[in-house]
Amino acid sequence: MINIKNKFLSDLKNLKWQNFIALTIAGCINAFGVTVFIAPVNLYDSGISGTSILLSQITPERFSLSFFLLVLNIPLFLFGLKKQGSAFTVYSIYTVCVYSFTSWLITDVLPVDVSIASPLAGQDLLLCALFGGIISGVGSGLTIRYGGAIDGMEVMAVTFAKKLNITVGTFMMVYNVILYIVCGVIINSWILPLYSIVTYAAGLKTVDFVVEGFDRQKEVMIITEKPDEISEALMQTFECGTTKIEAKGGYSNKDKTIIYFVVNRFQISKLRAIVSHIDKKAYVTISDVADVFKGME
Repeated sequence: MINIKNKFLSDLKNLKWQNFIALTIAGCINAFGVTVFIAPVNLYDSGISGTSILLSQITPERFSLSFFLLVLNIPLFLFGLKKQGSAFTVYSIYTVCVYSFTSWLITDVLPVDVSIASPLAGQDLLLCALFGGIISGVGSGLTIRYGGAIDGMEVMAVTFAKKLNITVGTFMMVYNVILYIVCGVIINSWILPLYSIVTYAAGLKTVDFVVEGFDRQKEVMIITEKPDEISEALMQTFECGTTKIEAKGGYSNKDKTIIYFVVNRFQISKLRAIVSHIDKKAYVTISDVADVFKGME
């Protein structure tokens, strides 16, 4: 018990005020996307946000979107406290509170009518689905990038996906599919749930861009018998270092070297030409890199 308490306090000491500023912006952006584009035309966001929109539609008016965002999200984040850590939990609850408060300001305080149509896109479902998904995706991506989450269902996915022998992404997809089916049954129409899938897809892709960057790096692994020549040529051409890993061929039993190198997509063709010129028998694999850190504080 003492160790758990000490770990909890230690995590809290790692909280950064810069993160709170970024999370404040993230919560406001997410609220703007949902309340200005998605909710006014009765589309549904994903996860707890989408569930909150549905519940706000079928319950008395006093139970607003902002109310359900707090009531549903905070218990889920507290449930995941032990697994996710106190810093993550504090960041997440703070962002949800900003999201909820900003949603309340937009819908009930500011002189903006979001009751029957989007102030910016009218009742155009496609525009609302796309821009609502993209804008809320920016908010969700920023939240993840700065140490939290804006949807408690993500915590449930991390907690239970492995026990169910599925991935986190599959867990979230199954939840959202069930949510959209329930929405279709309740409102007796499939047009809005189908457009909501567009919102979900746009938001998901935007989250990837915000978290991983628009220009994703590529990692290159080159298995060659001429490592020195290739490594020297790569370093001179791209003015950055390479990493050599000693290896042995499984079939030939010959000594080989794996050269590990990170490039951007514009450098791939030049890299291929260099490797092919020096060693036509080299084996090259190229794959995406989610993020690159040259040093961490």
